Amino acid sequence: MIRLGIMSFAHLHAEAYVENIRALPNAELVGAADEDTARGDHFARSLGVRVWPAYEDLLAQRLDGVIVCAENARHRAAVEIAVRAGVHVLCEKPLATTLADAQAMLQACGKAGVQLMVAFPMRFSAPIVEARRVLDESRLGEISCCVATNQGQNPRHHRAWFVDKRLAGGGAVIDHTAHLVDALRWFLRSEVAEVYAQTTGLLPGGGSGDVETGGLILLTFVNGVFATIDCSWSRPASYPTWGGLSMAFIGRRGVLDVDAFRQRLTVYPEDSSDTRWQYWGSDANQGMIAEFVSAIEQSRTPAVTGVDGYRALEVIVAAYESARTGRPIRLTRGEDQ
Repeated sequence: MIRLGIMSFAHLHAEAYVENIRALPNAELVGAADEDTARGDHFARSLGVRVWPAYEDLLAQRLDGVIVCAENARHRAAVEIAVRAGVHVLCEKPLATTLADAQAMLQACGKAGVQLMVAFPMRFSAPIVEARRVLDESRLGEISCCVATNQGQNPRHHRAWFVDKRLAGGGAVIDHTAHLVDALRWFLRSEVAEVYAQTTGLLPGGGSGDVETGGLILLTFVNGVFATIDCSWSRPASYPTWGGLSMAFIGRRGVLDVDAFRQRLTVYPEDSSDTRWQYWGSDANQGMIAEFVSAIEQSRTPAVTGVDGYRALEVIVAAYESARTGRPIRLTRGEDQ
């Protein structure tokens, strides 16, 4: 039985991970820890989870692995605490808010022999996995470009720190770009060579940290494919769901559209004008947590690694630099892969 813990309930996905762990026959949720005592107590009551006041107290419970769900800027500190305890780590995306922090995390885990996996659940989404199989079979011929979106509601409605630049590292770009960068790298089997980005604060809800609420990112890959990413917090609070992720690949012999969250029912409540979507599809988070547990059991590298998280962060950092300067940013590292 793999013994797991959750470090912080700062990220809203932590709540889902509790149930994902409980659904696995070969894993046990020992408990959680949160530096925010009030937050920890709240989720202890609502989820029926034992919560310790300090990470070290949780890690003293003979854990095999932890899921780090702290604020983005606090990922490094939490991961390094876990590494010192010799515990494997699944870290929420983005891996960090700076490349220096991300590099330090990779080095610490490598030196300690600890596995570092990054939370990219789209690798385990049934529609996304099937789309990759279609591309691998070359049924579209040579791919020339991709249009990708990861739009959603402003997450401040769920956790206020998402619009605090000190804790989040930015706004919509750092929140929504990572999933698509990872998926595109995975689909295309190529690295990003150049990044150009424009961001905006015109959409409401930027918060006191003055973070961007919308953005458009243009990527050129080493293999010549180019892609666009709309990472905006453009969905109103009245939208039927929190957001979504889609990609359209254009090839010589056709076009492939994939929507990771299209497996849903549209519900029109009799007593309300608010239409909602009821998702019935497979749970990508469940597949991701199962992979983390399996990697620990089998003493192997997980399907998504810390390096994958680092590559996505490189693109995010370049996007912010491009938006600041108005110029495309060349990732010379990509040409050396």
